Amino acid sequence: MRSAPWLWLALVALDAVAIPAQPPTLADLASGKLEVVDLSYPLNAQNAYWPAENYRPFQLDTIATLENNGVLSKAFASPEHLGTHLDAPNHFVAGKPGVDRLPPESLFGPGVVIDVAGKASADPDFRLTAEHVKLWEQQHGPVPAGAIVLLHTGWGRFWNHADRYQGRDAGGRLHFPGYAADAAEYLTKERKVRGLGIDTLSVDYGQSRDFEVHKVLGHAERFGLENVAHLDKLPTRGFYVFVAPMKIETGSGGPTRIFAILDESDRN
Repeated sequence: MRSAPWLWLALVALDAVAIPAQPPTLADLASGKLEVVDLSYPLNAQNAYWPAENYRPFQLDTIATLENNGVLSKAFASPEHLGTHLDAPNHFVAGKPGVDRLPPESLFGPGVVIDVAGKASADPDFRLTAEHVKLWEQQHGPVPAGAIVLLHTGWGRFWNHADRYQGRDAGGRLHFPGYAADAAEYLTKERKVRGLGIDTLSVDYGQSRDFEVHKVLGHAERFGLENVAHLDKLPTRGFYVFVAPMKIETGSGGPTRIFAILDESDRN
């Protein structure tokens, strides 16, 4: 029996309609179908940390060996705020949650990269303002609620050069880019982001003396991510971020493993 002409036309029309791609699933992640980018530097004695009194380098000691003990085991000591790490809300604001009290769901979210590498290269004291964010949104769409925003300044290229990474001048002052307080206010209050990250020593720029961005994040009970690696490997948006800090009881932060999970179907 021959198909009616209208049925054939309907099938052709359906075939021409683009079927929207399905969002990735946990099964896709577990099966290896999704690309995962590690945004963390390995911990070692060369890791950057805030140049302040009582801070010290990462230390790793061997306490048992296969040859002598039948097992390899090591002990480490480290400041909370060293290498790729998380700043908890209590880092600058009393009474706010420590790293162990961050809600687990706050450590997952859609990722956004705001690329200011060109501006930061021209001005190491560059700060991302709320106006910069709004201009970015005009081109790329609104920052989604619950996002984890990552500021790509290009500073990762200096990671293995401590003085250049800190941007120290002859007077010992630090110079590296960061967020401005009004950008942090806009992103936490208007866009309801879960956290802000950056590829420098601090979410506040190097010349900061009052650390306003840290305080905005603390009051909003949001976290900061510092010394984030490999932001040049990420798209502008269309990926997810998973943040896994050490769960130090009452800690003001801790070394952190950060993963970006790329979704090929939803990139800008």
